[in-house]
Amino acid sequence: VQLVESGGGLVQPGGSLRLSCAASGFAFSRYDMSWYRQAPGKERELVASITSASGSTNYADSVKGRFTISRDNAKTTVYLQMNSLKPEDTAVYYCNVVYGVSRRPYWGQGTQVTVSS
Repeated sequence: VQLVESGGGLVQPGGSLRLSCAASGFAFSRYDMSWYRQAPGKERELVASITSASGSTNYADSVKGRFTISRDNAKTTVYLQMNSLKPEDTAVYYCNVVYGVSRRPYWGQGTQVTVSS
């Protein structure tokens, strides 16, 4: 299992970024996918998730209405569109899949998002 995030960077408050997570090594279309984030000194938290079958989505209250998770099964990629970014969105963002019989979580290397003027 390999997850590779990209698309992070420095953006001003109110701006937008689109994160991508390229997945490989497993049957991507069969698995729910998630984005987490971890800010300095804080625990990692779930930002958004998307199911494998129906593509149903779930969001943390703090990002509802601003972030959109989506997936392209043909490209084995999951995206996180982030709009109206706030300084408190500053964190390292991680892609996640819980895989296999053991239900082991896999993580990418993370991509830094910094929201600052």
